[in-house]
Amino acid sequence: MARSKTSSFFVWIILGLLFVGLMGFGAAGLSGNVRTLGTVGDKDIPIRDYQNALRDQMASFGASIGTPISFVQAQSIGLDQQVLAQVIATRALDNEAGALGLSVGDARVRAQVMQIPAFQGSDGVFNREGYASALRSVGLNEAEFETGLREEMARTLLQGAVVSGLQTPDAFASTLAQFAGESRSFTWAVVDAAMLADPLSEPSEADLTAFYEANPEPFTSLETRAITYVSLTPEMIQDDVVVAEEELRQAYQDNITDFVQAERRLVERLIYADVESAQAAADRAAAGEVDFEGLVTERGLDLGQVDMGDVTESELSDAGPTIFASELGAVIGPLETLLGPALFRVNAVLAAREVSFEEARDDLREERAGVRARRNIENSIEQVNDLLAGGATLADVAERTDMQLGTLDWTVETTEGIAAYAAFRDAAEVAQVGTFPELLELEDGGIFALQVDAITPPALRPLEAVRAQVIAGWEAARTQELVMAQARALADQIDAETDFATLELAPNIAAGQTRRGFIEGTPPGFLDTVFEMAVDDVSVVDRAGEGAVIVRLDAIAAPDISDETVAAQQAQIAETAAAGIAQDIFEIFNRDVQIRTDVDINQNAVNAVHAAFQ
Repeated sequence: MARSKTSSFFVWIILGLLFVGLMGFGAAGLSGNVRTLGTVGDKDIPIRDYQNALRDQMASFGASIGTPISFVQAQSIGLDQQVLAQVIATRALDNEAGALGLSVGDARVRAQVMQIPAFQGSDGVFNREGYASALRSVGLNEAEFETGLREEMARTLLQGAVVSGLQTPDAFASTLAQFAGESRSFTWAVVDAAMLADPLSEPSEADLTAFYEANPEPFTSLETRAITYVSLTPEMIQDDVVVAEEELRQAYQDNITDFVQAERRLVERLIYADVESAQAAADRAAAGEVDFEGLVTERGLDLGQVDMGDVTESELSDAGPTIFASELGAVIGPLETLLGPALFRVNAVLAAREVSFEEARDDLREERAGVRARRNIENSIEQVNDLLAGGATLADVAERTDMQLGTLDWTVETTEGIAAYAAFRDAAEVAQVGTFPELLELEDGGIFALQVDAITPPALRPLEAVRAQVIAGWEAARTQELVMAQARALADQIDAETDFATLELAPNIAAGQTRRGFIEGTPPGFLDTVFEMAVDDVSVVDRAGEGAVIVRLDAIAAPDISDETVAAQQAQIAETAAAGIAQDIFEIFNRDVQIRTDVDINQNAVNAVHAAFQ
């Protein structure tokens, strides 16, 4: 891995994240005079480093699961400890760089600061006043920011020094490229039940009993939980909710844009600095020298950056009438806009649409009644909780509230009725006999509470109760057994003088297949088997219980090392391997640095940061 490549990669990631990461920290941070979390060697751990890293990791984890997480949730999965460990590891590297005398000069720091977009004006030039203002907005001064940046750059130098010069042995990359690029040519054919000469015989009682005892899983009942529950959902009560006519009309007016929409166009807009440039572009488009996409590309943009979405004529101001009168796909303009002269293109016409109040009444009533029903349910939660806390049974709760009582024999496959709700299924799966009923919420704003009255463990059902399934299972297994035997017998006959067609098999020819290939109609792992065979070998592969495949290997071909694709693949393998080796070496170095560095953490400061998140 070249040092310059390493430095460029890490420095630009660092510069992209360093300032943005600080944006969330400022006057709203921790109060008091404590500014450090502890020390790592001779280096302090600024509280903001841990605070920002923890916030960023919580946001990242929340994004990965599709919902924000609280600090309590983050702590329960050990996210806070992971972040603290990472912050300590980073400061340990800073301390090591300092001990080795690694640093960067003021000129390098200045050059990097001037390249950060957040510190540049609208003209793309570094703005000193904007730089100071941006730092003040996140609670930093120039010295603090530049010290952090200097340490980041020194740390990058350290990493580059550790891993620079690493090379993957040529034999390693060429061997892997050879392995990946090898190909096989082979002939294969399917053998199925239709090729069996004799019909399947009837199973004896002994056959069925043996199969039943050898394969208990499909004939074993699921664990069943006898559940009593009470529930109340918006759907149960919204038909009884009274919604005044005035409220419906007000809701219609409040959402009038959903019901009454003017004619619209899907429009793209390309803005120019002056009329002359825009007119020249329009003339070229009219002459057929370039299309709208080409004009966009010439400006270093993509279509997504010039897309205005669907707009009305009035939203286009003075340009609206001309654009709405134009043909689809035509380059329109130049027309004056608030942002300057622009060319436009219309991609689609969206007709005007109007839904009257009378047409929308039922939907409006259902929506408003649902909102009111959810509010009524929310207002009843305290009463239900009080009843449960006071020892009321679920039957008592049903009698004294609007909640409805029900029973259910639940298994992990039950998804009807109340079990259609994931929250109910989750609660049913973990509840035990004797567990105190707890009021929980459903996804649609409903509520429920349940108790498990009994749990019936999985049990092998009597043979007589599952006889039909046992017979079907035995027949499938026996048929597959006979097909495999037939396939092996046919495979044994294939040689230089007897081919697939001679045996009335329908041959399929596959040429030049690599390990990454896919052959439709073959089972998983089929190509793995093929690549383990020698030329002229014949094998039989189970077709996932649905017959068999006979395959003969016809040829093995090594990759053409003069081919550009093969050469590129070998280069990619070498680069990936070098990156992996470099990462492993640096992780070992990092662990060694941490072992040799004294760490002192102020737990009170850590607790204070955690308290600020709650």
